[in-house]
Amino acid sequence: MILAMQNARSIDWVELAAQIRQWGRELGYDAIGFAETALDAAEAELNDWLAAGFHGEMDYMASHGTKRSRPAELVPGTVSVITARMNYLPEATPMEDVLADGTRAALSRYALGRDYHKLLRARLQKLAGRIAEAIGPFGHRVFTDSAPVLEVALAEKSGLGWRGKHTLLLHCEAGSFFFLGEIYTDLPLPADAPQDDHCGNCRACLDVCPTQAIVAPYTVDARRCISYLTIELKGAIPEELRPLIGNRVYGCDDCQLACPWNRFARRTVEADFSVRHGLDSARLVALFAWSEAEFKTRLAGSAIFRIGHERWLRNLAVALGNAPTSPEIIAALTARRDHASELVREHVAWALARHRA
Repeated sequence: MILAMQNARSIDWVELAAQIRQWGRELGYDAIGFAETALDAAEAELNDWLAAGFHGEMDYMASHGTKRSRPAELVPGTVSVITARMNYLPEATPMEDVLADGTRAALSRYALGRDYHKLLRARLQKLAGRIAEAIGPFGHRVFTDSAPVLEVALAEKSGLGWRGKHTLLLHCEAGSFFFLGEIYTDLPLPADAPQDDHCGNCRACLDVCPTQAIVAPYTVDARRCISYLTIELKGAIPEELRPLIGNRVYGCDDCQLACPWNRFARRTVEADFSVRHGLDSARLVALFAWSEAEFKTRLAGSAIFRIGHERWLRNLAVALGNAPTSPEIIAALTARRDHASELVREHVAWALARHRA
């Protein structure tokens, strides 16, 4: 414990929690919650999911052992977790319109602006700084999708929403289009009560999934998930799944779009999450023509940047293979037929064969 015990005895923890919520709102967060660290049920679910092999090539999901589900093992001294939620849905061409036009690139709404990691981490550090100004130095560490942390389980435990059948966090007044972040602390902050599950008998997310990756309520087989296939998977996309991907080039929002609770999703007020480079309705052919230098320049500071130009072209080749046949699309694919990357060549050849058929 960094916080001196004599100081701890004089702190009104309930009042401090209320102040932290207020400071969080002032820093742009839409909700702040507090959780204690016992995640036994989530740990058991994680172990079952890993045992089933649903994590695919995401070896990092298993490599940290119980540090992911036991916060005090990851950050010794942790006794409570401050959780934070920030809306990211930008003003953009409706995804339904993009999906309906096979010549356009459908990119997950969270990736249309700047990478969220830096912004959320910086704001959480500022929040930790506000706390330190009020009570003095204390033990803490900030996370935003950047370490072995069970983000949804902690957010659910802290009352920020409930885990939907698609495994994302849901909230009655905010839907699911938001980012999560955490501050692990050595402060004995009062825990919030979890919310009830409001999914009921709804199966919208299961039924709409293009690849049927949601194999059961609250269980996703990542190996079939389009977000995994277009972002996490480093090699070739399985041929039997390529036609099901459609024009989805980076991630997939279908389960969120189908969720009734996202009628209440709120637009972001963060300028960093605004659409860049017309990515909300860009044409596949135009994106496929980007050189590696153009990719790096235009997508610097974007979440998309991390997949690299090679996988970007792989994904676009699949989408072009699923697009309506036209001389323009055939010409674009033909121009990449002899690309230096075997991965790109394979997917281009598949796409051209689709159009010849």
